[in-house]
Amino acid sequence: MFQAATINSANKVDFYGELCQQLKGLLHGETDTIANAANTSALMFEMMPDLNWAGFYFLKSEKELVLGPFQGRAACVRIAVGRGVCGTAVEKGTSILVEDVHAFPGHIACDAASRSELVVPLHHNGKILGVIDLDSPSASRFDADDQAGVEALARIFVEASY
Repeated sequence: MFQAATINSANKVDFYGELCQQLKGLLHGETDTIANAANTSALMFEMMPDLNWAGFYFLKSEKELVLGPFQGRAACVRIAVGRGVCGTAVEKGTSILVEDVHAFPGHIACDAASRSELVVPLHHNGKILGVIDLDSPSASRFDADDQAGVEALARIFVEASY
């Protein structure tokens, strides 16, 4: 059985390197998308400090994301492509880092406690399958190192699941 090991690193690059290794071990040999999304969100929520939500939204049509496995409070179930941070990330096809969600036009507040957000699209064979969505109760929680680290986690998830 997999057990997450504490990562003792103040350096974010090293932290994400170790977290990626743990995710590879956790997903090794499993190809079920839902199981992998559930375990990926659980690992991120457990290991990444200062999060209040970690999970997935999957693109179910050209126009709509639907809630997938997550850790945290109950969440919005459906998000239109182009709406909020998640829908905008899909529309633009790129990660979006928001230091203050209250300053993001059209932000969808599923949890009023969230102050910052990082959304990373899941790319596979030239298509976007969905997003990883991370929320924090702290403003400016995420930076470029977090974005690069979560993009690496997203690639590991996609490689294992599709």
